[in-house]
Amino acid sequence: MELPWLGEHCSERSCKQLDFLPLKCDACGEVFCKDHIRYDDHRCSSAYKKNVQVPVCPLCNIPIPVQKGEIPDIVVGDHIDKDCKYNPAQQKQKIFTNRCLKPGCKRKEMMKVVCEQCGGNFCIKHRHPLDHDCKGSSHPISKA
Repeated sequence: MELPWLGEHCSERSCKQLDFLPLKCDACGEVFCKDHIRYDDHRCSSAYKKNVQVPVCPLCNIPIPVQKGEIPDIVVGDHIDKDCKYNPAQQKQKIFTNRCLKPGCKRKEMMKVVCEQCGGNFCIKHRHPLDHDCKGSSHPISKA
């Protein structure tokens, strides 16, 4: 060996490889080679400080806090059973709620189509003042 002072040995007991570009674990602070730098590869005892995952409720999309040592699946299950604010009726809200005011017409629109003269809500077919017998002004104005 020409330069024995260069590099460091891997801190993994089974490895001890001399590495000229050693990597320092950001959780425990020990030095490892490229094969043992991951938390699982060197069984890092401080991984919980850095490797934090927060599960999200699949129903209400709220992050669920999990304490150290708790199993995330059980915590999320408890949340669903007790605290979940999920409302299945909210998922199936009606989209077409704006009913046409023209007598005899039963069409509904997704957005309001308001007449500028009388202020009534109408469907696309009856949106012009001439199409719904507008009573808003004395002379109906049509842009068609």
